[in-house]
Amino acid sequence: MPLLGGVRPPIALLCLLIVALAGLTAKVLGPAGEPAVPKAVLGSQQHFAEDGAIALRASIDERVTDLNRTAAVLNDGRPADPERVLSDLSRTYQKWTGTTVLDLESGKVLAARGETIPLGWLDKEVLTGRHALTPRMVRLETGDVRLMTMALLDRKDGPQQLLVASNSLSVPAINLGPFRSMAVVARGGEVLATEGFEQAEALNSDAERDELTFLQKQMSRLSEQAAARTEQNPVSAREPGSHGYPGVSGTLLGDSYNGRVATAGYASLASADPEQRRSVGAGLGLTVVAMLPVVQEQAVGQERELYGLVAAGVLVVVGLLAGALLWRAVQRPLLALFLESRRLARGDLTRPVAVPRWGEAARVGAALERLRGQLSGTGPGPAAGGRGRRGRFGLRVSLAVTAVLLLLWCVPVGLLLNRTDASVSVPTTMVNDQRDRTDLVADRVRRALNEAQADLASMTRLIDPDDPDATTDVLDDALRKHTRYGTLYVLDRGGDVVARAGAEPHGDRDENTGTKGRDAPLVRVTGEGGKKPVIQAGAPVPEHEDLTLVGEIRVEFLNSLLARPGLGEVRVVDAEARTIAASDGFLAFEDLPRASLTDLVRAGGVGVGAGPVENGLLIREGRSVTVAAAAPFSGGGVAADLGWTVVSWQNAKHFEITPYEREDRSVLAGMLGLALIVVCLGWIHLVVVRPLRALADSAEKLADGDLKTVLYPRYHDEVGAVVRSLELVRQQLQARRQNQARRSAEPRLGTRGR
Repeated sequence: MPLLGGVRPPIALLCLLIVALAGLTAKVLGPAGEPAVPKAVLGSQQHFAEDGAIALRASIDERVTDLNRTAAVLNDGRPADPERVLSDLSRTYQKWTGTTVLDLESGKVLAARGETIPLGWLDKEVLTGRHALTPRMVRLETGDVRLMTMALLDRKDGPQQLLVASNSLSVPAINLGPFRSMAVVARGGEVLATEGFEQAEALNSDAERDELTFLQKQMSRLSEQAAARTEQNPVSAREPGSHGYPGVSGTLLGDSYNGRVATAGYASLASADPEQRRSVGAGLGLTVVAMLPVVQEQAVGQERELYGLVAAGVLVVVGLLAGALLWRAVQRPLLALFLESRRLARGDLTRPVAVPRWGEAARVGAALERLRGQLSGTGPGPAAGGRGRRGRFGLRVSLAVTAVLLLLWCVPVGLLLNRTDASVSVPTTMVNDQRDRTDLVADRVRRALNEAQADLASMTRLIDPDDPDATTDVLDDALRKHTRYGTLYVLDRGGDVVARAGAEPHGDRDENTGTKGRDAPLVRVTGEGGKKPVIQAGAPVPEHEDLTLVGEIRVEFLNSLLARPGLGEVRVVDAEARTIAASDGFLAFEDLPRASLTDLVRAGGVGVGAGPVENGLLIREGRSVTVAAAAPFSGGGVAADLGWTVVSWQNAKHFEITPYEREDRSVLAGMLGLALIVVCLGWIHLVVVRPLRALADSAEKLADGDLKTVLYPRYHDEVGAVVRSLELVRQQLQARRQNQARRSAEPRLGTRGR
């Protein structure tokens, strides 16, 4: 018999898979291998580090872009005094620690603002060559590191000047939440900046100072490990099935202190779209590390291990019963038929055929017994009939009983064991991280709106009301460089479009930004009743109070800022909790899907102390648990007064915490059991039951006297062997009939001859 044919391999495979599934069940349903820190908490730290890396990279790129844009505006405009250049620059953007204008020919400082910028690092390599004017990291005498950004002021009618701006490589200005600390790390593991550590002088006891020292040492050690790991290629470093962060990111586990384990997530600065646009921040080799001490998980009780052992033991017993049933009802009768058919084919007709009790095997056995009688001449002829009982189901009943027997284990394990409900304990860290990350997204959206308005204010210097064609060219160039805008246009006091680039304006121009005076909001939303909200930013044109430059910000741009792994569904809502943008699909100005989310948004908008604050909430409804957070716009800029809020929520089932992991493991065990049933029993049905039913029909036809139909074996197994034996029996019967016909014809011929 071939190894992969017949009835034995699927039954043997069924038994082996049952034993393997029992071992897997005992392992995964017990407490063995339970982590000290839930995977969800570690993953949340990784997402937090990625958010911090995105914020830092975007901040660096925006500063470089803003400085280059300012230089381009100054180069195309009228000559300006260096002092006025720096004054306008600081008034427009307010993001540099120090700015300086140098005369390149003489090296003289023409103007300076803010922090004093050292000039010893400026040399020929910085100003010439392929990497000329590339941002550099420079260490000050105080030990602090600054990012120096340069832009060339090259007017046609003036000397060449160098505009230099310094930025601190500090941790992004985001809400770290309680106990979390964050660091910016350079290549080699050097910590450039940290945030979140308390000052030792502010602590009240030696124990607190010792814990602070421990955390600082952990940050240094974990930063070195993170810097080494981020040197890998992002493609090879990413684990299969991980989310699509473009850089290298991961998690680290530190030491424990006073029952709390230092957990960390790290992420390298990476370009948002490396194929389309290079990132200055991504090329600096920086890494963001977020560290949070987490309370260590308690070990699971002994009864949890007992659940897995009991489930595995029950499966073994069920498997033994299923294997015994298949052996007795399928394998043994089929092997007996194989031996009996081979005996008849060899001509051993002395003893009767051992006929199985029921099913297709009984039909074949009864047919073999009739054929034995026909071959030996002792039994009734074909016309006597005597078919065995057909039976409607036969061996299918055995397979069905076996499947039901296995389902009695699969269904309870998959649907009843380790089931969770609304009483599941969700780590407080997950609620805090949801709140803090939502606040970070709110800060990104607010900064993006502020940046859009600042860009418009910078572009207004290039607008010439007396030359509409030149103004249109300026708008076209700006629209190509800034993907955040859908259209740019200049309006006069009456709301008429003077110049336009991009799509047709969608906003309400009669009440547009800036057309009702200098006190009108510079960022607003219109388009109620349409297919999508229309977000407008405006900037008055200097020296032309009747003109306003308006940019309509694409909703898709805001949507792209909201989509973050591990944060669930995220939306931006206005003061009335109506949707303005969302990470998933939405209807313009639609309400939030839950009343509890609306209440959360309104609670976050209530002024407390200095202003609205972010809130996190654990919502238990029915059997589900939802983690939600709301973060109102806060901070500076023109977008701070919009009254908008970023709200996020996700089902806690998505968290990799112990109760949900146990439930998933139980479901997995049940699904594996179902797959085992389908594969093995389906195999038996295809290679044994169906061919055996066809064999029973052929055997009965042969016993009824059909000697003309040739029997061809389709399978090289027990059923095929029985078919070959029946074909030999058919040939013997056919030869016997021919011999009998010949002998009966010979006397008649002799009589006629006399």
